[in-house]
Amino acid sequence: MSDERAGSSGADTLERSVERREPAFNLPSSLVVILSVLIAIHVLRTYFLSPAADEFVLLQFSFIPARYEPSLMAHDFAWVWSPVTYSLLHGSWEHLIFNSFWMVAFGAPVVRRIGTLRFAIFWCLSAVAAVALHAAFHWEAMIVVIGASGVVAGLMGAAARFVFSPSGRISRQFAHLNRRLSIPEALSNRSVLVFSGIWFLTNFLIGFGQSIGAGEGNTIAWEAHIGGFLFGFLCFPLFDRIPPVPQEPSRRS
Repeated sequence: MSDERAGSSGADTLERSVERREPAFNLPSSLVVILSVLIAIHVLRTYFLSPAADEFVLLQFSFIPARYEPSLMAHDFAWVWSPVTYSLLHGSWEHLIFNSFWMVAFGAPVVRRIGTLRFAIFWCLSAVAAVALHAAFHWEAMIVVIGASGVVAGLMGAAARFVFSPSGRISRQFAHLNRRLSIPEALSNRSVLVFSGIWFLTNFLIGFGQSIGAGEGNTIAWEAHIGGFLFGFLCFPLFDRIPPVPQEPSRRS
Protein backbone atom coordinates (compact mmCIF):
# COMPACT_ATOMS: atom_id res chain seq x y z
CA MET A 1 0.00 0.00 0.00
CA SER A 2 1.34 3.47 -0.87
CA ASP A 3 2.29 6.00 1.80
CA GLU A 4 -0.17 8.49 0.24
CA ARG A 5 -3.10 6.12 0.69
CA ALA A 6 -2.09 5.39 4.25
CA GLY A 7 -1.95 9.13 5.01
CA SER A 8 -5.40 9.63 3.51
CA SER A 9 -6.81 6.83 5.64
CA GLY A 10 -5.30 8.40 8.75
CA ALA A 11 -6.82 11.77 7.93
CA ASP A 12 -10.24 10.20 7.44
CA THR A 13 -9.92 8.36 10.76
CA LEU A 14 -9.05 11.63 12.50
CA GLU A 15 -12.09 13.33 10.96
CA ARG A 16 -14.38 10.53 12.11
CA SER A 17 -12.93 10.52 15.63
CA VAL A 18 -13.54 14.24 16.17
CA GLU A 19 -16.81 14.51 14.29
CA ARG A 20 -18.92 13.95 17.38
CA ARG A 21 -17.04 16.61 19.32
CA GLU A 22 -17.44 19.38 16.75
CA PRO A 23 -19.58 22.19 18.20
CA ALA A 24 -22.57 23.28 16.19
CA PHE A 25 -21.31 26.87 16.09
CA ASN A 26 -17.62 27.65 16.24
CA LEU A 27 -17.00 30.59 13.91
CA PRO A 28 -13.79 32.60 13.61
CA SER A 29 -14.11 35.94 15.39
CA SER A 30 -13.42 37.95 12.23
CA LEU A 31 -16.31 36.20 10.48
CA VAL A 32 -18.60 36.99 13.41
CA VAL A 33 -17.52 40.63 13.19
CA ILE A 34 -18.28 40.99 9.47
CA LEU A 35 -21.64 39.24 9.87
CA SER A 36 -22.45 41.63 12.73
CA VAL A 37 -21.49 44.59 10.56
CA LEU A 38 -23.72 43.40 7.71
CA ILE A 39 -26.65 42.95 10.09
CA ALA A 40 -26.08 46.32 11.78
CA ILE A 41 -25.99 48.11 8.42
CA HIS A 42 -29.21 46.48 7.31
CA VAL A 43 -30.95 47.24 10.61
CA LEU A 44 -29.90 50.88 10.31
CA ARG A 45 -31.13 51.16 6.72
CA THR A 46 -34.38 49.30 7.37
CA TYR A 47 -35.52 50.77 10.68
CA PHE A 48 -33.73 54.08 11.23
CA LEU A 49 -33.15 55.78 7.88
CA SER A 50 -35.88 57.60 6.00
CA PRO A 51 -36.58 56.44 2.45
CA ALA A 52 -34.77 59.51 1.12
CA ALA A 53 -31.72 58.87 3.32
CA ASP A 54 -31.63 55.20 2.35
CA GLU A 55 -31.80 56.13 -1.32
CA PHE A 56 -28.82 58.43 -0.78
CA VAL A 57 -26.88 55.57 0.84
CA LEU A 58 -27.69 53.28 -2.07
CA LEU A 59 -26.61 55.85 -4.65
CA GLN A 60 -23.36 56.55 -2.82
CA PHE A 61 -22.30 53.03 -1.89
CA SER A 62 -23.85 50.61 -4.40
CA PHE A 63 -22.01 49.57 -7.55
CA ILE A 64 -23.39 51.13 -10.73
CA PRO A 65 -21.58 50.44 -14.04
CA ALA A 66 -22.76 53.77 -15.43
CA ARG A 67 -20.43 55.56 -12.99
CA TYR A 68 -17.53 54.63 -15.26
CA GLU A 69 -18.72 56.75 -18.14
CA PRO A 70 -15.73 59.17 -18.50
CA SER A 71 -17.81 62.32 -18.33
CA LEU A 72 -19.30 61.22 -14.97
CA MET A 73 -16.14 60.01 -13.25
CA ALA A 74 -14.87 63.55 -12.68
CA HIS A 75 -18.05 64.53 -10.80
CA ASP A 76 -19.07 61.31 -9.03
CA PHE A 77 -16.21 59.87 -7.01
CA ALA A 78 -18.24 56.92 -5.72
CA TRP A 79 -16.62 54.88 -8.50
CA VAL A 80 -13.57 54.72 -6.21
CA TRP A 81 -15.14 53.01 -3.19
CA SER A 82 -18.36 51.49 -4.53
CA PRO A 83 -16.66 48.34 -5.99
CA VAL A 84 -16.16 47.31 -2.34
CA THR A 85 -18.90 49.05 -0.34
CA TYR A 86 -21.71 47.52 -2.41
CA SER A 87 -20.87 44.19 -0.77
CA LEU A 88 -21.96 45.58 2.63
CA LEU A 89 -25.51 46.41 1.50
CA HIS A 90 -28.44 44.03 0.97
CA GLY A 91 -31.84 44.40 -0.59
CA SER A 92 -33.85 42.48 2.01
CA TRP A 93 -33.56 40.29 5.09
CA GLU A 94 -33.93 37.23 2.87
CA HIS A 95 -31.00 38.43 0.75
CA LEU A 96 -28.85 38.98 3.84
CA ILE A 97 -29.78 35.68 5.51
CA PHE A 98 -29.10 33.71 2.33
CA ASN A 99 -25.64 35.25 1.92
CA SER A 100 -24.87 34.84 5.63
CA PHE A 101 -25.73 31.14 5.53
CA TRP A 102 -23.30 30.41 2.71
CA MET A 103 -20.69 32.72 4.21
CA VAL A 104 -20.75 30.69 7.41
CA ALA A 105 -20.52 27.42 5.48
CA PHE A 106 -17.60 28.34 3.23
CA GLY A 107 -16.13 31.42 4.86
CA ALA A 108 -15.26 29.72 8.15
CA PRO A 109 -12.64 27.29 6.75
CA VAL A 110 -11.16 30.01 4.52
CA VAL A 111 -10.84 32.46 7.43
CA ARG A 112 -9.31 29.81 9.69
CA ARG A 113 -6.74 29.09 7.02
CA ILE A 114 -5.72 32.59 5.89
CA GLY A 115 -6.33 34.70 9.01
CA THR A 116 -8.10 38.01 9.60
CA LEU A 117 -5.86 40.40 7.63
CA ARG A 118 -5.75 38.22 4.54
CA PHE A 119 -9.51 37.70 4.83
CA ALA A 120 -10.09 41.46 4.81
CA ILE A 121 -7.93 41.84 1.69
CA PHE A 122 -9.62 38.83 0.09
CA TRP A 123 -13.05 40.37 0.76
CA CYS A 124 -12.13 43.64 -0.95
CA LEU A 125 -10.44 42.08 -3.97
CA SER A 126 -13.09 39.40 -4.53
CA ALA A 127 -15.78 42.11 -4.34
CA VAL A 128 -13.91 44.09 -7.02
CA ALA A 129 -13.37 41.02 -9.20
CA ALA A 130 -17.05 40.11 -8.98
CA VAL A 131 -18.37 43.46 -10.20
CA ALA A 132 -15.58 43.78 -12.74
CA LEU A 133 -16.99 40.81 -14.64
CA HIS A 134 -20.53 42.13 -14.14
CA ALA A 135 -19.49 45.51 -15.55
CA ALA A 136 -17.87 43.81 -18.55
CA PHE A 137 -21.32 42.46 -19.48
CA HIS A 138 -23.20 45.66 -18.59
CA TRP A 139 -20.75 48.46 -19.33
CA GLU A 140 -22.12 51.91 -18.49
CA ALA A 141 -25.55 50.46 -17.67
CA MET A 142 -27.66 52.07 -14.97
CA ILE A 143 -27.90 48.90 -12.86
CA VAL A 144 -27.62 49.02 -9.07
CA VAL A 145 -25.65 46.08 -7.65
CA ILE A 146 -25.64 45.35 -3.90
CA GLY A 147 -24.95 42.32 -1.75
CA ALA A 148 -22.09 40.11 -0.60
CA SER A 149 -22.94 37.34 -3.08
CA GLY A 150 -19.82 37.97 -5.15
CA VAL A 151 -17.63 37.69 -2.07
CA VAL A 152 -19.45 34.55 -0.95
CA ALA A 153 -18.83 33.06 -4.40
CA GLY A 154 -15.16 33.97 -4.00
CA LEU A 155 -15.05 32.13 -0.68
CA MET A 156 -16.64 29.11 -2.36
CA GLY A 157 -14.04 29.17 -5.12
CA ALA A 158 -11.23 29.45 -2.58
CA ALA A 159 -12.65 26.63 -0.45
CA ALA A 160 -12.83 24.36 -3.49
CA ARG A 161 -9.03 24.37 -3.58
CA PHE A 162 -8.62 22.70 -0.18
CA VAL A 163 -11.84 22.02 1.73
CA PHE A 164 -12.55 18.49 0.46
CA SER A 165 -10.74 15.65 2.21
CA PRO A 166 -9.33 12.74 0.16
CA SER A 167 -12.61 10.90 0.81
CA GLY A 168 -14.64 13.84 -0.51
CA ARG A 169 -16.07 14.66 2.92
CA ILE A 170 -15.85 18.04 4.69
CA SER A 171 -14.94 18.40 8.35
CA ARG A 172 -16.02 21.77 9.73
CA GLN A 173 -13.21 21.82 12.29
CA PHE A 174 -10.30 20.48 10.24
CA ALA A 175 -11.02 21.31 6.60
CA HIS A 176 -8.64 24.28 6.78
CA LEU A 177 -5.73 21.89 7.45
CA ASN A 178 -6.11 19.98 4.19
CA ARG A 179 -3.45 20.22 1.51
CA ARG A 180 -4.18 22.82 -1.13
CA LEU A 181 -4.85 21.26 -4.51
CA SER A 182 -3.13 22.59 -7.58
CA ILE A 183 -5.43 23.68 -10.41
CA PRO A 184 -4.86 20.44 -12.39
CA GLU A 185 -5.50 18.39 -9.24
CA ALA A 186 -8.66 20.36 -8.45
CA LEU A 187 -9.96 19.94 -11.99
CA SER A 188 -9.46 16.18 -11.75
CA ASN A 189 -10.95 15.84 -8.25
CA ARG A 190 -14.44 14.40 -8.38
CA SER A 191 -15.76 16.30 -5.37
CA VAL A 192 -14.46 19.62 -6.68
CA LEU A 193 -15.84 18.95 -10.16
CA VAL A 194 -19.30 18.02 -8.88
CA PHE A 195 -19.43 20.98 -6.52
CA SER A 196 -18.16 23.47 -9.12
CA GLY A 197 -20.26 21.99 -11.92
CA ILE A 198 -23.50 22.28 -9.96
CA TRP A 199 -22.58 25.79 -8.88
CA PHE A 200 -21.81 27.00 -12.42
CA LEU A 201 -24.87 25.26 -13.88
CA THR A 202 -27.11 26.93 -11.30
CA ASN A 203 -25.74 30.37 -12.11
CA PHE A 204 -25.99 29.86 -15.86
CA LEU A 205 -29.61 28.75 -15.46
CA ILE A 206 -30.31 31.85 -13.38
CA GLY A 207 -28.79 34.04 -16.08
CA PHE A 208 -30.67 32.23 -18.83
CA GLY A 209 -33.95 32.43 -16.92
CA GLN A 210 -33.53 36.16 -16.37
CA SER A 211 -32.67 36.78 -20.00
CA ILE A 212 -35.85 35.11 -21.24
CA GLY A 213 -38.01 36.50 -18.41
CA ALA A 214 -36.87 40.09 -18.85
CA GLY A 215 -39.20 41.25 -16.10
CA GLU A 216 -38.95 44.32 -13.91
CA GLY A 217 -37.73 44.39 -10.35
CA ASN A 218 -34.67 42.93 -8.67
CA THR A 219 -32.53 40.46 -10.57
CA ILE A 220 -29.57 38.30 -9.58
CA ALA A 221 -26.16 39.52 -10.71
CA TRP A 222 -25.04 36.06 -11.80
CA GLU A 223 -22.06 37.45 -13.72
CA ALA A 224 -20.73 38.87 -10.44
CA HIS A 225 -21.09 35.44 -8.83
CA ILE A 226 -18.97 33.87 -11.55
CA GLY A 227 -16.38 36.65 -11.33
CA GLY A 228 -16.09 36.13 -7.58
CA PHE A 229 -15.85 32.35 -7.85
CA LEU A 230 -13.13 32.49 -10.51
CA PHE A 231 -11.16 34.98 -8.45
CA GLY A 232 -11.33 32.77 -5.35
CA PHE A 233 -10.48 29.59 -7.23
CA LEU A 234 -7.60 31.00 -9.28
CA CYS A 235 -6.10 33.51 -6.85
CA PHE A 236 -6.45 31.68 -3.54
CA PRO A 237 -2.74 30.65 -3.48
CA LEU A 238 -1.86 34.37 -3.18
CA PHE A 239 -3.62 34.42 0.22
CA ASP A 240 -2.87 30.91 1.42
CA ARG A 241 -0.44 30.84 4.32
CA ILE A 242 -0.19 27.04 4.37
CA PRO A 243 2.14 26.00 1.53
CA PRO A 244 1.10 22.98 -0.52
CA VAL A 245 2.72 19.74 0.60
CA PRO A 246 4.48 18.02 -2.30
CA GLN A 247 3.26 14.52 -2.96
CA GLU A 248 5.82 11.81 -2.52
CA PRO A 249 5.90 9.11 -5.20
CA SER A 250 3.92 6.04 -4.20
CA ARG A 251 5.99 3.06 -3.07
CA ARG A 252 4.76 -0.44 -3.49
CA SER A 253 5.14 -2.78 -0.54
